[in-house]
Amino acid sequence: MKIIVSPAKKMSAINENFPATTKPQFLTEAETILAKMKSLSYDEAKEMWHCSEKLARPNYAWLQQMDLSKDVVPAITSYIGIQYQYMAPDLFTKKALDYVGQNLRILSGFYGVLRPFDGVVPYRLSLDSPLSVDGQKNLYDFWGAKIYEALEFDQNPVLNLASIEYSKAIRPYLKETDQLVDVLFYTNVAGKLKVKATHAKMARGMMVRFLAENDVNELAGVTKFWHPEYKYRADLSTASKIVFVSEN
Repeated sequence: MKIIVSPAKKMSAINENFPATTKPQFLTEAETILAKMKSLSYDEAKEMWHCSEKLARPNYAWLQQMDLSKDVVPAITSYIGIQYQYMAPDLFTKKALDYVGQNLRILSGFYGVLRPFDGVVPYRLSLDSPLSVDGQKNLYDFWGAKIYEALEFDQNPVLNLASIEYSKAIRPYLKETDQLVDVLFYTNVAGKLKVKATHAKMARGMMVRFLAENDVNELAGVTKFWHPEYKYRADLSTASKIVFVSEN
């Protein structure tokens, strides 16, 4: 069983836990994207990032000196968003680290697909960023079927803990025999099921930790996920989605 998650915008180049042991599968493609990004003017980069001057200035300066072969850190510790804080990979046992190394994949607009111990450098680029690369109008077209193919649907089901933005890179290429199972975390708000983004990110991170610590390799085991608020709802779940609902 493969598990896919989204990256986080906030990243760190500091690693005090374990070394990067592998190189990203699509490093050549990342170099192509980097070359395009470096060709942008400051104003073009700022517009692409949709961020403030305070964020754009240091990111643009960093972009000019980015080298994908130097000072790399493991992908799983490079992202420091909410999901990764609740995943807490720095606290994983050796067995849990082995599990995520085998099963977890991080989707990325810059690197395509990352294994947890692939060496990466901090970057700022979302998959839906308006960047034309190598004659393609956007990053979805640039990556094409490569992200989908890297997940090896013919060998295993894929548990989707990624956001819509990232799972969108996979769905156009799915075959009838492929098994992509969405995990959905809803909150009951006045009788209506809604997604509270921050709470859902927390739960996704906790689920990855649960799966790793319990060596879950079958979809049935996913339903056993324990959370203080979200509870598994068999009545709302189907073969293609596993639903958890919080009544708080």
